Amino acid sequence: MADGEEDFSSLPLSDRWVHKVWKVRKEAYEAGAKAFDAAQSENDPLVRQFTNDSSLWKGAVADSNVAAQQEGLGALISFLQIAGKDGCVRTRGSTIAPIVEKGLAATRPAAKQKALEAILLYIELDKAEPIIEELLPFMSHKQPKIIAATLGAVTQIYHAYGCKTVEPKAVLKILPKVFGHADKNVRAESQKLAVEFYRWLKEAMKPLFWGDLKPVQQQDLEKLFDQVKDEPPPKQERLLRSQQAKVEQAAATGGGEEDDEVEDEAEVEIDLDSVYEAVNVFPKIPSDLQERLASSKWKDRKEGLEDLQKAINHPRIAEGQFDEILRGLAKCMKDANIQVVIIAANCIELLATGLKKSFSRYRGTVMSPIMERLKEKKQSVTDALGAALDAVFASTSLSDCLEDILECLKHKNPQVKLESTRFLTRCLKTTRDAPQPPEVKAIADASIKLLTESQEVQRNAGAEVLGTLWKIMGDRAMGPHLNDLDEIRKTKIKEFCEAAEVKAKVKPPKAAPPPKAPPGKRPVGKKPAAAKKAAPAPAPAYVEPPSPAPVQTPRPAARPISKIGGPKSGLKAPGGLRPPGGLQKRIPAPALSSPVRNLVSSDDEPAPPPPKPMANRGLASRPLGKPAAQQQPESSMTVSGLSGLSSAERAELEELRMENDRLRRENEMIRHEKQKLSSQYAELDDHNKELIEKHTQDHLSIKAKEAQLTRARSDAEALEQQVQSQQREIERLKRELSRQVRASSPAPMDLGVDNAFAPSGAESPGLNNGYGGYRNSRSYVTSPTAKSMASGLGFTSAEGKENFAPRNGMGAFGTGSPRSSRLGMRTPDSELPPTTRPSQSSSLSSGAGRGNADGESWKRAAEVTQNLKARIEQMKAKQGLSSRPR
Repeated sequence: MADGEEDFSSLPLSDRWVHKVWKVRKEAYEAGAKAFDAAQSENDPLVRQFTNDSSLWKGAVADSNVAAQQEGLGALISFLQIAGKDGCVRTRGSTIAPIVEKGLAATRPAAKQKALEAILLYIELDKAEPIIEELLPFMSHKQPKIIAATLGAVTQIYHAYGCKTVEPKAVLKILPKVFGHADKNVRAESQKLAVEFYRWLKEAMKPLFWGDLKPVQQQDLEKLFDQVKDEPPPKQERLLRSQQAKVEQAAATGGGEEDDEVEDEAEVEIDLDSVYEAVNVFPKIPSDLQERLASSKWKDRKEGLEDLQKAINHPRIAEGQFDEILRGLAKCMKDANIQVVIIAANCIELLATGLKKSFSRYRGTVMSPIMERLKEKKQSVTDALGAALDAVFASTSLSDCLEDILECLKHKNPQVKLESTRFLTRCLKTTRDAPQPPEVKAIADASIKLLTESQEVQRNAGAEVLGTLWKIMGDRAMGPHLNDLDEIRKTKIKEFCEAAEVKAKVKPPKAAPPPKAPPGKRPVGKKPAAAKKAAPAPAPAYVEPPSPAPVQTPRPAARPISKIGGPKSGLKAPGGLRPPGGLQKRIPAPALSSPVRNLVSSDDEPAPPPPKPMANRGLASRPLGKPAAQQQPESSMTVSGLSGLSSAERAELEELRMENDRLRRENEMIRHEKQKLSSQYAELDDHNKELIEKHTQDHLSIKAKEAQLTRARSDAEALEQQVQSQQREIERLKRELSRQVRASSPAPMDLGVDNAFAPSGAESPGLNNGYGGYRNSRSYVTSPTAKSMASGLGFTSAEGKENFAPRNGMGAFGTGSPRSSRLGMRTPDSELPPTTRPSQSSSLSSGAGRGNADGESWKRAAEVTQNLKARIEQMKAKQGLSSRPR
């Protein structure tokens, strides 16, 4: 040690533990941790000292020096690991509060981790309720960092031990308060805690605090819940010491029973019913509910059901007489208005959820009407009815509902059959009690019938039921029901089996000591106790080939025979009997006299061959002189030879008879199954023939349609070719017409504008333009082609001849309308302005001669045109084409 520093190592550990120098305390904490790790048991003197004096730990976990505090938390962890439950109970009252205030809120991450580990150890050593009670006040601490640290520790507690080990109800009630805290870190930690609760409780946690949250807070939480909604169910990561002891005991005994119990405890859903107070809903239910439900107006019925829904919307409902209400709701299942049906189904769901197991007595009232209404195809109605059925099933059991479900699986309506199958699948997935063998057989038989349905969705639903049942019962129980299915169906069922998540488990039978031989089951080669005491060494059993036992009748001179052979006499024959001749072979020599010697009289039978020497069968220990009359009550076949059988052999005989009866019953069942399969085969064969016939008809119909289509296509192509030929002919005729018109037209003449369009035999005076007597130098020639163009456009003058107005210098055709100007039509003189009308006073002498020539040209062109039109009409008439007017 450095100079000037005092050596405190000689002081006792308890003195150094509370020393005023933090370095001394730190060294004491380190030394204490090493001592606790080296201790052998909780009875170690140092461990007992710190167990009895819990005040030592209060100062250690709340040390003012952060370095010393970290070591003090480490020493506490070492102490708890060796001190056990006694040290935990004695010290937690002094240490939890300092751990929260100083440890969880420490600045060093290592100190925080050790503080959290100490809290988890306190829970592991005993139970969680005292620790949660210590932590709850810190959730309303004045310092936000203390609240955030406490919420983080609580989140880690539930993450490690789960909501089944640590009761969540008290913490759930405080959540709305911390959600509205002003500090963002507190709000963030509260959201993490809510998400952890949702992983374990799902929607069951919402009724406790959801209504106290603001809409914005609800939306934020819903987003966080969606992220973990599809995660697999969580499992407990740390076990309590009591749970660890069960696991160790199971490992020591070699059985997994305790492991299964621990797993079952972790998988059981958390029941939050005790958190809610039962509400008496009858004062809130409308007094005129039945009258409103019986109203002829659907709006009155709907409003009555809505008022009922508001009155019973509570997580827990007090028990009462709901018979009349449920009868009214069952009647609403037949309502024609689907809104009434939906609200009625919601009311049934709320009542079943609120009453829990008390609702089971109303199951028969509502279940059948609900399943009958499953014929509705609207998805909203189907969802509401399915939720109501699930709530009804949750209040009862699979055995109670199975009869109604199996009856609906045979329903004639395919929609009812499909939804009932889906409901059965949900029941198998949620039930915690595995079905009994008769129920398994009933479910399997009904589901196998669904595999032959015509609709694929129905076949898949039946396969899902079988797969879920397979997951619950296992291969051994389901093998006999699935052996007769083909490989394709087995593969489909196996896929559903692997994907199914069930809660029920078939536990294997407990290991028991070797069973005692049943009354009729005797191990070969062993003797009863009395025979063993009499015979020192058992003789080898004499086995004779089985032969049919003849029917024997009592004889008057029957002589009794002793019970020879004991359990090893080897009496083996069908039914457990040996023919009398065999018995006589086992009888010793006649020299051995006894009052009970022979079974039957041999007066009319040949003498038996000499018997084989036999070992001592223990006859000395039996009363040889007992009269046979005392043995007759044991069996009605004494005279026929059964009096010679021992009790074990008679028991074996009864066992063989029972086995024979069982085999006979199995044979009958197999015969019945064979008949059923034969009928199914015949039905499938008929269905196959119908399908083949339908397929043939469809094939022939398709072929006929294809032939019609081919003919229609060929007809269309022929018509197209005909139309094209007609179009080519029309084009040829048009070209010929144009050629003839051009050939018959005279050469163009250079005429002035004054007589360019003058009629034949008339003189056209000069035409002055409207711009100071300027004469247009442009000339137009009247030709038959121009006449035909004008005639085709429908523009004619008063004399029946076409006149075209000459263009002026502005590019317009006279002063007529724009349309007539564009088409080159001349405006009649009567429509021209006075200044533009042609003068009638003068004309050129040459104009008259040219006018006569033009008139002759027009006549020849008209004749040619008429001839061509006549020829076109004749050709059209020959080809069957009608001339359409233009």
